[in-house]
Amino acid sequence: MSRDKTSTGQRTTADTDILADMDHGAMKKISSMFSTLQEKLRRAKRMSSDPGVHLVPATAPPAGRSHRGQLFFDYLLVVSLRKRRNKEGYEPHITYQFPKREVMGRLQREEEEKCMKAAHLFCFPEGINWAPLTEYKSETFSFVLTELDGSRRNGYCRRLLIFDEVEKRRQISKAMIYPFMQSLREAPLPSPGNTVTVSSFIPDAGTEIISLTRPAESWLEHVDFHTLFRCLSDEEVLMVFAATVMERRIIFISEELSTLSQVLHAVAALLNPFVWQHTFISIVPTVLIDVCAAPTPYLLGVQKSMLDLLTDHSDLMIVDLSAGAETKFITRIGDEECLLPATLKEELLSRLSTRTRHASTEELNRLVSEAFLSVFVRSVGHFSTHFKRSGNSRQFQKKSFLKAVEHKSHLSFVKLFIQTQMFDLFIQEEETQANPNAFFHRKVSEYQERKKKEKMKTGWVRGVVV
Repeated sequence: MSRDKTSTGQRTTADTDILADMDHGAMKKISSMFSTLQEKLRRAKRMSSDPGVHLVPATAPPAGRSHRGQLFFDYLLVVSLRKRRNKEGYEPHITYQFPKREVMGRLQREEEEKCMKAAHLFCFPEGINWAPLTEYKSETFSFVLTELDGSRRNGYCRRLLIFDEVEKRRQISKAMIYPFMQSLREAPLPSPGNTVTVSSFIPDAGTEIISLTRPAESWLEHVDFHTLFRCLSDEEVLMVFAATVMERRIIFISEELSTLSQVLHAVAALLNPFVWQHTFISIVPTVLIDVCAAPTPYLLGVQKSMLDLLTDHSDLMIVDLSAGAETKFITRIGDEECLLPATLKEELLSRLSTRTRHASTEELNRLVSEAFLSVFVRSVGHFSTHFKRSGNSRQFQKKSFLKAVEHKSHLSFVKLFIQTQMFDLFIQEEETQANPNAFFHRKVSEYQERKKKEKMKTGWVRGVVV
């Protein structure tokens, strides 16, 4: 969500904000199926002697929510680090929560309490050796909590810097936070490209109108490609993209949590209209570091301080996002430069080179997303003409599809890509639903229309020459 106005806010060393948001539509493009989370959190719970810091994820949908997924957010949490009672060290503690627990039913309160405790794990992912807040730097990042039913909760964390509008009201009175958050939470979630306004009264300032605009491209509303292209060159981004398309194991390393979350979400967005179907953890907490040893595909973000814990580098790409890193690829399989067809690589690099240094987020998002979308349009965009209807269902004809690949130099790439889970589930949607990927169909049609016009123009020129 973008705001028309900005305010400066004030820095504090006491709290961290987490906005836990349940958004199934916009975040459908970011899959985060990490199955080891449940067991790791149970293990952490057994190891902890203090019930106040048990880490357990939400395991069921919240009770009593008939309009789930239509709110701006589910919860606002202010989490502080406080000294343990009668023990050394610190522990996370929720100092403010909206909506308050008193307004929840008993079952909902029990289920949501688990989610709140799991949030500690991602708010301060450094592990159980927490330090005073004065030792942390201010940064903003995001994380994802996956429930057993596959639904996702997306957390947006501003560490050490309270959300501007909340902080402005808290400085006057904590009582002012509740009506502001209530009006925002109950505002109708705008459709992509539309704007909603929220009014709020502030003593001595009058009624303030805040406008919130949702990006037209909903799959990009949580994405900013600036960090990705600041950390990696265009050629390096293409290598990461190729490895991601082939559903490999990829770990990103950085000291900054914000860099990790921004880059991982950007890489996942490059796959549009396809969706990453495997483990996705933008920031891996210390207690979950063993997930890096999983043999299945994943996209993981790991703090550089934990690099020594990654002992097995086989069949793995490790990307160092740190500024001044001697090499961006600590390890990789070695064929990433050859996975994409040469013609598609050249076109991608050419289109990326047209971006300007001072491009806005919206301008960069549009250019980058359309550039990478063209890879799928040109290589597999003809898929829609290779379905055979059988009764009320449609069946994809893989053999005829492969024979119809336009450029034979693309064939080896297409053969590998159609074996991925993301392509398989994309086809399943096309077989069972009515036009589930309308945007991609439209882009394919535009490409085919351009080709037809170019062919007609070429034929006319030849006729004149003859």
